[in-house]
Amino acid sequence: MVTVSTPRPVSRSLLVQRWADLAFLHWPVDPALVAPLLPAGTVPDTFDGVTYAGLIGFRMEGVGFLNGPGVPYLGTFCETNVRLYSVDAQGRRGVVFRSLEAERLLPVLVARATLRLPYMWARMRLTRRGDVLTYSSRRRWPGPRTAVNEMSIRVGEPLSDPSPLEQFLTARWGLHTTAWGRTIHLSNEHPTWPLHRAELLSLSDTLVAAAGLPQPTTPPVSVLYSPGVAVTFGGTHPLAPT
Repeated sequence: MVTVSTPRPVSRSLLVQRWADLAFLHWPVDPALVAPLLPAGTVPDTFDGVTYAGLIGFRMEGVGFLNGPGVPYLGTFCETNVRLYSVDAQGRRGVVFRSLEAERLLPVLVARATLRLPYMWARMRLTRRGDVLTYSSRRRWPGPRTAVNEMSIRVGEPLSDPSPLEQFLTARWGLHTTAWGRTIHLSNEHPTWPLHRAELLSLSDTLVAAAGLPQPTTPPVSVLYSPGVAVTFGGTHPLAPT
């Protein structure tokens, strides 16, 4: 199982960035339901026989190429993603994004063209008042325009010892995606997450359903917050034939 102590070091930097002010919301999902949604060569990663769907809001900051400085303006933007959890035959665990709302159009176009990631251009905002953060998103392109999200959390006490489930949901060191007719694993490296408990104050969302998943009808089983981490992405690694 992935733990906070098992990052995979990146030998050569492809991208650098910072993820800030993250809200992690998670619901349990039947692995058999999401298995067809994952890239070839991967299966749902499970915890006690259950996998999870995540709704993650945050601010991307200072995206830069190689080890260079962040790109002005275009390198900082709000993002909200819907994600699943995967593992491949080589034992590499990761995230599979079903959708990624982003505030800047150019990064959306680049990510869609190069890695075939399902980035969507959206009108977005992240505000903070004291210990309450509010994330909002309304999709602009490519649709559907009914894909919207607004959620508010209250940040709680720091977590000095995250539970095994909390580690499973947040300690991810790469992503799986299908690009150019093959499944690849893109690794990343970052410090251990500084996590806080959080209270969900409000949620109005259609992003999960727009991503092809059952729209949650119950509150999330896990709500966490992190002030953020600096992240380095390495190169892509094609999966070995199965």
